[in-house]
Amino acid sequence: MNTVAPAPSSRSGTGSAIAAILAISAAATLFLFWLIYIHPAADAASVRFAFLPGLNAVLNGLSATALLIGYIFIRARRIAAHRASMITAFVFSTLFLVGYIAHHALHGDVRYPLHAAFRTFYLWLLGSHILLATLALPLVLVTFFFSLSGRIPQHRRIARWTFPIWLYVSVTGVITYVMLRLARG
Repeated sequence: MNTVAPAPSSRSGTGSAIAAILAISAAATLFLFWLIYIHPAADAASVRFAFLPGLNAVLNGLSATALLIGYIFIRARRIAAHRASMITAFVFSTLFLVGYIAHHALHGDVRYPLHAAFRTFYLWLLGSHILLATLALPLVLVTFFFSLSGRIPQHRRIARWTFPIWLYVSVTGVITYVMLRLARG
């Protein structure tokens, strides 16, 4: 009698990895909402590390640039260059997230002036940015998981959704920073 249990299928391993990614993404999102809307700012006067919002906008812009370059590389079937560009975009986005957390931990939420021009457009853009940023985190992680684990057909299917959402979030991050900066003077 054979007492060795059958090896788990790769599908259950994939399901477990995706479940872990979704759990981590949900925890990160909840942490960010707590940090922004509940946690008191450590430096409400915004004296320390006042450069963080500008740096974060630059990192978002660099991420968008790396994403576009990666897209060009994959269209040209330059797989290694595509992978390097996408990893670069991921690094820039990760550095952005660290800076974003530090900024909100120190300075709290920065609001668009009530009577400033383009406030309605800004709030609409910011709302879409936040909603899609929340969706982008698990999409990016799952897309990377499929790529790095060699599941290229799954990677391609989800990357068709991940790329435009990630690019939109990166670009609108820069736009909302510029709009807020101009409105606040």
